[in-house]
Amino acid sequence: MTGTPEPAPDTPAVVGRGRLGRWRDQVAALGWLVVVWNLLWGDVNWANLVGGLLVGGAVLVFYPLPAVSFGGRLRPWALLVFAGRFVVELVSASVHVARIAVQPGYRPRGAIIGVQLRVPSDLNLALTAEAVSLVPGTLILEVDRDSGTLYLHVLDTHRPADLEVARDRTLTLERRIVRAVGSAAELRRIETDPSAKGTRS
Repeated sequence: MTGTPEPAPDTPAVVGRGRLGRWRDQVAALGWLVVVWNLLWGDVNWANLVGGLLVGGAVLVFYPLPAVSFGGRLRPWALLVFAGRFVVELVSASVHVARIAVQPGYRPRGAIIGVQLRVPSDLNLALTAEAVSLVPGTLILEVDRDSGTLYLHVLDTHRPADLEVARDRTLTLERRIVRAVGSAAELRRIETDPSAKGTRS
């Protein structure tokens, strides 16, 4: 049977594309680690940028992470919206926690809730969990990779409605992240999910 043979899977072109993809993923991972490092220090300066590059590089070399391919697209406007609203929530949560700390006789009640994300990819799980952990008053206790569920400890919950607010806040944060860096398919999934109707945009 005649015809043009298909290239073997191990041809140099295919191998080259695979290597290029792996390098791209490593660079993206290093970039996110540098961002997280600066957020943890609470200040962006040259020392923290260099320190983030060194620490991030060491993490990737000595503790290699599972391959997480980035199949989305960067949307600058949505990324700016995410950053602006995240800063507002960060300040608001910080003020709320500070008020709890100095209010005489006030005893906040904590609760543990599970929030199943609508896009259970490794990258979305990691980004959403990191963003949630950076907001004062919430803490990631466990991530169930199989079901795409985040288990959070939420501070100052006195009514069932407070738990629903915490859940909606997490899903809203996920939506903003997907709008900023998610793929078209992930964005459609977020926007058409019935459970998202009650969350904020």
